[in-house]
Amino acid sequence: MTHPQFVNRQDWLAARKALLEKEKSFTRERDALSAARRELPLVLVEKDYVFDTEDGRKSLADLFGPHPQLAVYHFMFGETWQEGCPSCSFWADNYDRLDTHLAARGTRLIAVSNAPLETLRAYKSRMGWSFDWVSTAGNGFGVDFGVTFPDKKDPTGRGYNYSGNDTVHSEELPGVSTFLKLDDGRVGHSYSTYGRGLDILNMAYNILDLTPMGRQEDDLPYPQAWVRRRDMYRGDA
Repeated sequence: MTHPQFVNRQDWLAARKALLEKEKSFTRERDALSAARRELPLVLVEKDYVFDTEDGRKSLADLFGPHPQLAVYHFMFGETWQEGCPSCSFWADNYDRLDTHLAARGTRLIAVSNAPLETLRAYKSRMGWSFDWVSTAGNGFGVDFGVTFPDKKDPTGRGYNYSGNDTVHSEELPGVSTFLKLDDGRVGHSYSTYGRGLDILNMAYNILDLTPMGRQEDDLPYPQAWVRRRDMYRGDA
């Protein structure tokens, strides 16, 4: 902001109240959208996915633990990568210490990646994270849920973020998927979101959106060009 506008407190209050009406309208629309999201039909997950976890090999149903709901963050970390994606690491910094709160509402959050469990464990230790993180162990989960694209091609034909494009710019892309486990043990896929749909999970972005200068990304080569892994910034944190 090179030329901020200054007004007296009374004029500021009038402008703030006008914006508040828009904020309230947006909140009501968001509540209605969340309600519509909860009304989406489910797709039965029939493939027998097996994951490598800290407690051995587990099925998708096992990943729920005692809870009926599972939220999966699709973390970009390819099978041969030595480091996780900087942007996914930026998001993942928001996930620690949520487990108790989510459990109080019957929900478990885990991260899932294609890299081997040992590689994930080492990177998790480096970043100081404690959230649950499992490896797909080559089970095709990332391809089936729209985040893994071998040779930058989508064999499903859906395209990233339901675009229908069978060619993408990366072999790994981020997303979130949610699942419901029924009393009989069956698992239903309820929702997935990608791209800007993940913004709501990033507290840093949500805080920056409240500030006068915002995200400060308009003049960058791409929006997250400024993002580094938390141990790679230089200068003031």
